[in-house]
Amino acid sequence: MKRIVVLGAAESGAGAAVLAKKQGFDVFVSDMSKIKEKYKEMLNSHGIEWEEECHSEERILNADEIIKSPGIPANAPIMMSVAERGIHVISEIEFAGRYTQSKMICITGSNGKTTTTSLIYHIFKSAGYDAGLAGNIGRSLALQVAEDPHEYYIIELSSFQLDNMYDFRANIAILLNITPDHLDRYDNNMQNYVDSKMRIVQNQTDNDSFIYWNDDPIIKRELEKYDIKAIKYPFSELKTNGSIGYIEEGKYILEKPTPFNMEQEELSLTGKHNIYNSLAAGLASNIAGVRKEYIRKSLSDFPGVEHRLEKVAMVRGVLYVNDSKATNVDACWYALESMNTKTILIVGGKDKGNDYNAIKQLVVEKCSGIVFLGADNSKLHLFFDPLGIPTRDTHCMKDCVNACYEMAKPGETVLLSPCCASFDLFKNMEDRGEQFKTLVRNL
Repeated sequence: MKRIVVLGAAESGAGAAVLAKKQGFDVFVSDMSKIKEKYKEMLNSHGIEWEEECHSEERILNADEIIKSPGIPANAPIMMSVAERGIHVISEIEFAGRYTQSKMICITGSNGKTTTTSLIYHIFKSAGYDAGLAGNIGRSLALQVAEDPHEYYIIELSSFQLDNMYDFRANIAILLNITPDHLDRYDNNMQNYVDSKMRIVQNQTDNDSFIYWNDDPIIKRELEKYDIKAIKYPFSELKTNGSIGYIEEGKYILEKPTPFNMEQEELSLTGKHNIYNSLAAGLASNIAGVRKEYIRKSLSDFPGVEHRLEKVAMVRGVLYVNDSKATNVDACWYALESMNTKTILIVGGKDKGNDYNAIKQLVVEKCSGIVFLGADNSKLHLFFDPLGIPTRDTHCMKDCVNACYEMAKPGETVLLSPCCASFDLFKNMEDRGEQFKTLVRNL
């Protein structure tokens, strides 16, 4: 019996283990952290062996194949040992794709993935399609394939997931943008990260579709290197260079495959970045054959995504906005670009090799104050202090929110858009956003 070892026992790993067991493999799960009770119960109920808070090499290195959690870096000690043995390593998405013929709509990009994925899912469900939400959000794709199969899967894919995907094929691939992110995981080499993102188009055929932002300079450069077989559907803010999705004279327009338009002001999502997200989502839905009335209705009533430019509360005339999902500099740029008032910006966390020059001009134009929130704010001080904008240094969310409360004037906005990962002070970006919201509502 072929032996599958799953490294990491959260949503992705536990789901992969269940599918592997169902397919008749000898399965073992190992996690260096403590496994959540709900995943222990899932593994136990399927008779799957597991260990936590350690990696037992003698039980791992005899695997025929390893399914790795996207959070485990290639330079982790266990992965170095796996590489020495030459054991094939894949992602949960790659594994799940072997056991389903469902249509795969896959979304990647440095920014906007979650919003676009959620919007496409919203459109499909509103139109009555049998669709599952998977990848970085929703339930494990592998678990859905094993126990709750769907005709369509809407999948948000990170670069980490794409790294360990080889034969998986996206029927509709969406590449929103490529800007510096996670460079600490890519030897601080931007091209390594770019190559990872471009894997979204691998294995596509001329029966498939590739949706991408036409004005992204990196995508434009990379497309010259690839023989893309899929039908191309470029989009842009304005009609340029063959874009078939764009905004013109206040109208949202899709030229193909079925002509569609609606008033831009009817779109529920606002801000330049959300124009791109809405165009990509509309194109994917149009390609899949969703009827126009459902696309129009869903683009108009989509409620947005938690932790992404989420309006929390108005306190003493100051609006507090939770954009905790902004874990890179480019995401913060889009958030600041959408601000219509003077802003107190909360920035900081686990730096991923950030270059803050991209937001420098917007910070100077729009920010009346900056609050640093991190275990180590020294890099932030070095960059932002010379701008002459008032700053405050904080190391927990309570002190951060109190500092914002003291600094902000009526008519201003407090924006949590940190540019950084959350793991220095918080469990994850959701924990960071939840703490912010709770403290703001208690002001």
